[in-house]
Amino acid sequence: MQTHNAVEALAALPLPEEHNERVATLERLLGLPACRQLGLYPIPPDLKVSVVIPVFNEERWLREVIRRVQETPFPKEIILVDDCSTDGTADILRSYNDPDIRVIWHAKNQGKGAALRTGFQHVTGQIVVIQDADLEYNPAEYPRLLQPIIEDRADVVFGSRFIGETHRVLYFWHYVANKVLTTLSNMFTNLNLTDMETCYKVFRTEVLKGIKLRSNRFGFEPEITAKVARKRSPKWRIYEMPISYSGRTYEEGKKIRAKDGINALVAILWFWLFD
Repeated sequence: MQTHNAVEALAALPLPEEHNERVATLERLLGLPACRQLGLYPIPPDLKVSVVIPVFNEERWLREVIRRVQETPFPKEIILVDDCSTDGTADILRSYNDPDIRVIWHAKNQGKGAALRTGFQHVTGQIVVIQDADLEYNPAEYPRLLQPIIEDRADVVFGSRFIGETHRVLYFWHYVANKVLTTLSNMFTNLNLTDMETCYKVFRTEVLKGIKLRSNRFGFEPEITAKVARKRSPKWRIYEMPISYSGRTYEEGKKIRAKDGINALVAILWFWLFD
C-alpha cells in the first residue's frame, strides 16, 4: 500500500514544473533507485498525453472522472467521445469550456470500440491512455502506467487488476470469464498477459497509427491485443503494471453482458486468424 499511496500523492501535484522540483527533492532524500521503484520520476518537458474516454450514459460519474484526469500531473488533452447518450451526459459535456477538453459526438450508439476509434483519430499527444468514464479505474495511477514508456522500456502498457493491487470483490463468473479469455488470447498471441480485458491500455501514438481497428463493442480488447502482438520488425515492447480496481455492479451501471464475453471469444479467433 505504500507504493499506491506514493502514486496517489504524486498524481495530486498541480504542474509538471512543480512535480519535477519535488521529484528532484525526493531523489536527494531517498535516492534515485527508490524513487523509480515508487513511480516517482521527472516528466519530460515536451511530453503530451492524450486521454481518450468513450462515454455512454455516465452522468453519475462523469464529472468526477474528468476532475481526476485533470488532476494528473502530465500535460494532456482529454478527448471524450459521446456514444449517443440518452441521459444527462450530453449536458455535462456541453458545460465544459476548456481548450484541453475536446468532445466528439456520435449521432447513433455504436459501442466502446467505435468510440475509441473515433477518439484515436483526434489525438495529438505522444502517448495515448484509454480511460473509462466510470470510477472503476483510478486516474491517479497514470504515473505508474506511463513510467515504462517514458523511460523507453515499453511501447504498450496493460494495467493488470490481478498482479498485486487492491480490488473490489464482485462477480466470480466475471473473473472466470476474464481468465478464460485472457488465456485463450495468450495462446494465439504467445503473450503472457494476466488481464487482456483491462480498460487501462497505454500506447505510444505510433503504435495506434499503424493499426487498423474494426471492432465496435468490447471486441476492441482482444482485437488490439492481437494486432499489437502481431507486429514484427521491430516487435512492440509490452509491459503489464499492477492497478487497483473498484468494479461496479449492474445496479450501479455496469454495461458488459454475457453476450460480450461470447463476442470477445469470437473476436480472439477472428482477429488472430483472419484479420
